[in-house]
Amino acid sequence: MFSFFKKKFSSTPVPTPVPVVVPEPAVVAAPLSEPIAELLAELIVAPAPLPAPEPATVEHAVVVPAALPVSMPVPAAEDQAPVVEPRRSWIDNLRQGLRKTGSSIAQVFTGTQIDDALYEELEAALLMADTGVKATEHLLADLKRRVKEAKVTAPSAVRGLLVEALADLLRPLEKALAVGQHSPTVMMVVGVNGAGKTTSIGKLTRHLAEADQKILLAAADTFRAAAREQLAVWADRTQVEIVSQEGGDPSAVTFDAVTAGRARGCDVVIADTAGRLPTQLHLMEELKKIKRVIGKAQDGAPHEVLLVIDGNTGQNALAQVKTFDDAIGLTGLIVTKLDGTAKGGVLAAIARERAIPVYFIGVGEKLEDLQTFNAREFAQALLE
Repeated sequence: MFSFFKKKFSSTPVPTPVPVVVPEPAVVAAPLSEPIAELLAELIVAPAPLPAPEPATVEHAVVVPAALPVSMPVPAAEDQAPVVEPRRSWIDNLRQGLRKTGSSIAQVFTGTQIDDALYEELEAALLMADTGVKATEHLLADLKRRVKEAKVTAPSAVRGLLVEALADLLRPLEKALAVGQHSPTVMMVVGVNGAGKTTSIGKLTRHLAEADQKILLAAADTFRAAAREQLAVWADRTQVEIVSQEGGDPSAVTFDAVTAGRARGCDVVIADTAGRLPTQLHLMEELKKIKRVIGKAQDGAPHEVLLVIDGNTGQNALAQVKTFDDAIGLTGLIVTKLDGTAKGGVLAAIARERAIPVYFIGVGEKLEDLQTFNAREFAQALLE
């Protein structure tokens, strides 16, 4: 998703040392006796002529030490912990987090035959996981087709086919967050209170900072107590700059932040807005105003309008997606708190009814617990 850059230095070849010819000290002739002169002639051997020096071709050469070969193993300290592949560790956490959802669905495939009762139990399990009626109907129809084409007879094999069907359904949500097409790329982050909006901004900032992006945060959540301070903590933790005004107008804060981001040569500007319920129409109008003001600060901005939703809220999350999308036009989602929920099927409902890309999903409070969404990984973690 991100482009990681590493500066490389090429070693300048060291010029061939130029031999220095030291002239022999002058010898003052003195009269010698004939026997002594003959003895010296036998002992002294004329030195061989020095080779002509090669002309130097590089002036003021700077010697840069050559880098170690990439394949050279780095010795590890005796007490160093074994290296764990980050993505594999993340998938294990995702599987653990979705266990409550997956276990209720997996029980359907413990029978001995594939019949109408199996499909009825599966339908109930999917609905209980907040997959939604439309997505459940789609998955069942697709699964029956796959079972017929594959001619499977064991219920355990049906679960594997369901993984494929779910992965195909979720694939339209699989999209990477792109930055760098605009300078700066302006992101507006929205969501209801308690969804983890500010925390997700901090984690997203960490991802962007690791991709060598220069980031500026805008503390436009001026309504909630300590919201500015909370975002400032994340800015300090990720070592990025922040623009804030105590008790200031949210639109003014975002305008100043975008203007400052352009002047400072930032790659990304992220605006944290106040949390609100979709039913609070006057506050939804405030979001529309913020979006318009951002557009005045930079043509075409905001380039990303991200909604943070709590995975525990199930079908209510789908309602939030629809309402916020209708009001301000969403470009992506961040789904949080999927760990420990029995309603992880809500992503299938979103894919079927409002297929807005899911840029990130979260299963914990740590910085590394927010990762990019992969449809097949999610389907396998949920059902296998």
